[in-house]
Amino acid sequence: MESGFLQTVEERESLLLAPYAMHSCDSAGRRHVETEHLYRGPFQRDRDRVLHSSAYRRLSGKMQVFTGDKGDYHRTRLTHTQEVASIARTIGRSLRLNEDLVEALALFHDIGHPPFGHAGEDALDECLSDVGGFSHNRYGLTIAEELETRHQPIPGLNLTYEVLEGQKSRVDKEADNRRPLLEAQVVDAADSITYDAHDTDDAIKLEFVTLGELRRELIMIQWCFEELGSRADSLDSDSLRRAVVHTLIDFQVNNVLMESGKLVSQSGWQSSTEARDGGVIIEPLGELADAKQQLESFLYERVYRHSELIATRDRAQAQIKDLYTVLVDDPSKMPDRFIQRCDIHGVERSVGDYIAGMTDRFFEKQHAIQCS
Repeated sequence: MESGFLQTVEERESLLLAPYAMHSCDSAGRRHVETEHLYRGPFQRDRDRVLHSSAYRRLSGKMQVFTGDKGDYHRTRLTHTQEVASIARTIGRSLRLNEDLVEALALFHDIGHPPFGHAGEDALDECLSDVGGFSHNRYGLTIAEELETRHQPIPGLNLTYEVLEGQKSRVDKEADNRRPLLEAQVVDAADSITYDAHDTDDAIKLEFVTLGELRRELIMIQWCFEELGSRADSLDSDSLRRAVVHTLIDFQVNNVLMESGKLVSQSGWQSSTEARDGGVIIEPLGELADAKQQLESFLYERVYRHSELIATRDRAQAQIKDLYTVLVDDPSKMPDRFIQRCDIHGVERSVGDYIAGMTDRFFEKQHAIQCS
């Protein structure tokens, strides 16, 4: 195939990326060496491998905060992930970071979530307490390195060390006594910005709280109304909710770019290594960080601890513990690939891995079959 007219990845990145970005040519590569692609860089390939994985598709059937019986409007784990990727790309592009790496990390960041969100994670962590517990961030690495299969005879997705390291930093923020790459920090910031905004949106839409309550109690929402000005009075309730949520995102992204971004741009860093050791963390700062904390405390008390969600959480956790017990007692009820893992990783861990990969709907089906 003639390729002389194609710009190489290195040429393209040298024009677009800042010196402190993670350039593809500086990647540590993959555990299993592969031939480089003609026109796709390593992090673009990582993004595509995540995007085409079975585990990524299953995120559409996993709850974010609200379960499917609440309707079709609210976010799932998949739509949350897509929104994180969108905001992370915006921040990464503005800071001249490696957008392919940012997107790969964003699409990958929640791939290890079990059914029923954090309730499911807490239940599995309790079940597996004697064998190291359960973390959705750590399980994401298990998916990428062992459980996913591709068309090539090597285990897992064979992602680059940078993507795997970015995920490891979510397990341990100070892994290897170093801060994560700036691209990974951007994804963490985008994750926080995203769930603050869409959990607020979903909670209003599903009538767990009212916009009036939020406006009275939260400085961040008051700022949103000040920004909207007289235009707010002309909007119907749905349009006003959407405008407030949009402004909520804008405020946070602008703050990250104006505050952390300014520090990054003035740093003089000439490599991603210098950036990691430079002491700057990409996150909301100043008064907005305080207002953001107030919003998150409100969501925790008034939404996440709502009696209806607590009831859902308690039911889900009891069912997960039931199915876990049944499968540990009789692992033959699992698919062959998880039965085979029992000899390597033990029965408890293999059962935990099997349950963690389930969608909410598939889990409920298996619980009805196995625990009746």
